[in-house]
Amino acid sequence: MTEPHPFAQYVRILGRGKSFQRGFTEEEAEASMGMILDDQVEPEQLGAFLMLLRVKEETPEEVAGFVRAAKSRFTLPDPMPSIDLDWSSYAGKRRQLPWFLLSALVLAANGVRIFMHGTEGHTPGRVYTRETLEALGLPVAQSLTEAASQIDQSNFAYLPLAVLSPRFHAIIELRPLLGLRSPVHTVARMLNPFDAPYLLQGVFHPGYNLIHQGAAALLGQPHMAVFRGEGGEIERRASKPCEVFNLHDGVLTTVVWPPLLDDSVQPHDEEMSLERLAGVWAGTVQDDYADAAITGTLAIALHQLGRAADPASAQVLAEEMWQARDRDRLAA
Repeated sequence: MTEPHPFAQYVRILGRGKSFQRGFTEEEAEASMGMILDDQVEPEQLGAFLMLLRVKEETPEEVAGFVRAAKSRFTLPDPMPSIDLDWSSYAGKRRQLPWFLLSALVLAANGVRIFMHGTEGHTPGRVYTRETLEALGLPVAQSLTEAASQIDQSNFAYLPLAVLSPRFHAIIELRPLLGLRSPVHTVARMLNPFDAPYLLQGVFHPGYNLIHQGAAALLGQPHMAVFRGEGGEIERRASKPCEVFNLHDGVLTTVVWPPLLDDSVQPHDEEMSLERLAGVWAGTVQDDYADAAITGTLAIALHQLGRAADPASAQVLAEEMWQARDRDRLAA
């Protein structure tokens, strides 16, 4: 009789039917993801594992275990850079340009050290962070060491997931084959390889707010904010109220931020021309929605970083920072 494959136990836990199926403990999640990252599973097992998790939906315990497995396999630079804020970017934009990038650049210009990571191209018709940075003439790091150097120079770096975790990138690229996103989309957002004390998250499906918040608490993350962002990115939907799920030193809270614009209809940019990003930064293009999305996102970050006591004062400070930006920075 053929012995069961060592990974079969994890597929069995997820797939034993309504009466016996259950989620993983943190330890089981870490062990199973460790086998996946070490290429110790068969393709059929990986597909079953990902889709059974997708149907069940991942739990905070599972996400925490998966993240631990990934982080234990990073080769980090020595010495480690000091990072203030980890900013993930995995969704891409299709209705609005990635205004959040301008929010991050304003923060960096005001001394906040930001590490951004993400992926691109897994969903057709979306604009991703890497192509946006390249269109703006900004560098894309090719290693964690290079990212650390860029942060030392300009307080900002972006590293593609394909470099940070090639195995996770390959799994995300399975989306056209499987027809669905996999739990890796959730896990990759939480990687925070440089252990930044502050973490921002944007989700598309509201239920994932609690998953990210709970996983961050289990991972011992000091500070985190997660909210439903435009297109699933860390970007304020300026026409909508925004419920932000916070974590500060183990305390979980929620804060509802009021809409910034009177129009409750979320606008749709039909052109999605990246040239407009530089134009809005330079002030040669006027766009009330862009200004609100940029400053609204910036305000949430400032509040999370402890630079403002409440949403109203955070928004005032964000608008002041936006007005004081160096408008020639993106002239190239």
